Amino acid sequence: MNVQALPMHRFIDHQGNLVCPLPSWADKATLKGFYCDMVLTRTYDKKAVALQRTGKLGTYPSHLGAEAIGIAIGRALSSDDVFIPYYRDFPAMWARGIPMEKNLQYWGGDERGSDFSSSSTSPNHPSQQSYDLPFCVPIATQCTHAVGVASALKIEGKHKAALVTCGDGATSKGDFLESLNCAGTWNIPLIFVVNNNQWAISVPRSLQCAAEFLSEKSAGAGISGITVDGNDIVAMFDAILSALDHARKGKGATLIEAISYRLSDHTTADDATRYRSDEELHEAWEFEPISRLKTFLIQQGYWSEKEDQQWLEHCQKVIEQAVDNYLNTPGQAPESAFDFLYESLSPDLHHQRDEIINKAMRLQGGKHG
Repeated sequence: MNVQALPMHRFIDHQGNLVCPLPSWADKATLKGFYCDMVLTRTYDKKAVALQRTGKLGTYPSHLGAEAIGIAIGRALSSDDVFIPYYRDFPAMWARGIPMEKNLQYWGGDERGSDFSSSSTSPNHPSQQSYDLPFCVPIATQCTHAVGVASALKIEGKHKAALVTCGDGATSKGDFLESLNCAGTWNIPLIFVVNNNQWAISVPRSLQCAAEFLSEKSAGAGISGITVDGNDIVAMFDAILSALDHARKGKGATLIEAISYRLSDHTTADDATRYRSDEELHEAWEFEPISRLKTFLIQQGYWSEKEDQQWLEHCQKVIEQAVDNYLNTPGQAPESAFDFLYESLSPDLHHQRDEIINKAMRLQGGKHG
């Protein structure tokens, strides 16, 4: 079944043509900004995969094909809102002000990659004090965290919202369904965005749920639900803006199903050719988000191939600088594995910590810290 043929919220089709009038906020500058953000994060994604393949990064989950979802989220949320991401959410985190080198640190095995206190500010959220949560790799558990965050916002009487993301596979987990139920029962300011990229690792969407739309799960929780073309960043941004307004006015939660396609392997530890056909992947590329917006911008006279090349060159410079920052960041002291894991150390753990320090000093010729 061609999921792109299903009825869903959409403004620009895969050929770059308008299917309905653009919303009032969708001016030239905003659309160009969307495009530049998506190109930058896709270029970064390609570099991150290359770093993993050359042993300079750990297992990495590509966000190839999900750029419109992430950038729409990052751009739509205000600095006062709280973002609760899952592991394929770097575009949204970047748009929220998290530098590329932080993401590289995280997937490089350095937990300082989850410390956002020293992050540079985003042009979308200047002087932002981030209350966003770090990546969540366990499937759907971040949804329960989001319920707690949104409940706190409601109790404090703040006109703010929380937004949590997950993949289509997570919607079959109890954590997701229980969170959805709580969100409806407690009428909290929470938006669920499901990246329905058609594959839960090797399980296709057709075997994931018998319902035609995952957004139908909102009905059982008594909350609003909408299916959006996740490859149309205009539709994504528009749906998120509406859901945020709904939440901030005390009208409760919303479930947004974003129809996309995972154009990459599940992670760099996966080989998707073992379970999906080349024909399916080739067809999915026809619907991806960046080329459709580029086509639309060029048709409107908002963008040119010359500007495109100039922007790609800029992206390469930005990314190479981030990679240099990551590779030249001094490693953590080995005893930090103890210092930030336990509230207090037992005598045995104190002994182990001392042994690690002594070994590190021997390896460094007597120098440590």
